[in-house]
Amino acid sequence: MSKAQKHTPLPFLGLACAVGVSSIYYNQPLLVEMGHTFGATSGATGYVAVATQVGYALGMLAFVPMGDLKERRGLMLRMYAAVSIALLLTAAAQSLPWLIAASALVGLLASVTHIVLPIAPDLASDEERGRAIGTVMTGLLLGVLLARTFSGWVSRIHFGAAAGWRTVFVVAAVINLSFVPMLRRTMPALPPKHKLSYGEAIRSLWTLWSSQRLLRESAAMGALIFASFSCFWTTLAFFLGTRYGLGAGVAGTFGVVGAAGAVVAPLAGRMADRHGPRYVLSWALVTLAASFVWLWVQDRLHMPMAAHVGAMVVGVIVLDMGAQMSQIANQTRIFGLDASARSRLNTVYMTVYFTGAAVGSALVTFAWVHWQWNGVCILALALLSVAALVHATGKKGPCSMDHIPVEEERVLEV
Repeated sequence: MSKAQKHTPLPFLGLACAVGVSSIYYNQPLLVEMGHTFGATSGATGYVAVATQVGYALGMLAFVPMGDLKERRGLMLRMYAAVSIALLLTAAAQSLPWLIAASALVGLLASVTHIVLPIAPDLASDEERGRAIGTVMTGLLLGVLLARTFSGWVSRIHFGAAAGWRTVFVVAAVINLSFVPMLRRTMPALPPKHKLSYGEAIRSLWTLWSSQRLLRESAAMGALIFASFSCFWTTLAFFLGTRYGLGAGVAGTFGVVGAAGAVVAPLAGRMADRHGPRYVLSWALVTLAASFVWLWVQDRLHMPMAAHVGAMVVGVIVLDMGAQMSQIANQTRIFGLDASARSRLNTVYMTVYFTGAAVGSALVTFAWVHWQWNGVCILALALLSVAALVHATGKKGPCSMDHIPVEEERVLEV
């Protein structure tokens, strides 16, 4: 660990993750309003969220490996500035295809989040890796959840020529641009870990994928779990609007509710350090399944609207607790494979992870159009069932470089 890295505060890394990742979630509570702007159906507007997730997955594949090869502070400065430009293009969209393309660009550049995240385990000993990841993930997960609240309520503000959902992206662009000088002042220069070329780094992604069973298992589980998680958040605005006549502000407020589940992140990190990531993943799957069963059942009960909303609040808290537990456990596992390749390990994992989110968003858009809330909950539970099967048949025991064959260790050094 370098002297510069020791002076990088973990909470600031959490803030950096929150600012970066929030950009891809602003649009979810606004999909109904966007559809009204362009006269599009819910099925067509849903692809705004899909495009953002696809862009994010591609960005992780294209940019995140550079975290092992380039000076990371400078790379992050350039990418946060570029995100602000992409957000302004989104605010200026004059058609649905323009909006979808700009959303994909936002996702592509917001992948800077996962250049930041692998710095966290560099700041802790192996015995405290889970705690460090949990601390930074708290910031990231709060960004995921509170972005929806932010966008839901800021959309009600008129800001010069911008109004409604466009206001959200103007304000978000200002936030990202303002973060650039803060990042320059707070973080030291972070030298690259390798002298590989970009092409060599990209080729090594396949080496990591093919040689590391634990990486493949973690990526598959992460993708399936995040796909189920996306089922809820992609359709929440449609559900609340159709069933209760509630708008984007209320849909966004559920992000605050979910943020209450962020308290589990440091606890999950400590559990992973004490009992192992596999133990935490088992509890995460049980928690997630319980949340979707509850969200499905409560909708079928005859209760006043206030009681239904209260029941959904409980379901959302449990849902976000399960999602956070699974993410921290999976990343604790993969970051233990090779300290010198953490950005590339994260690239493989998160590319698969957000591909799962994009597939989940696409599938649930279809499920919503044809079967409404029943289809959403059944699809989410089916995805979690496949994740449970992967977990049950997966690798057992500790994850450590001590368990990688010598010839595989040599390959990882490429």
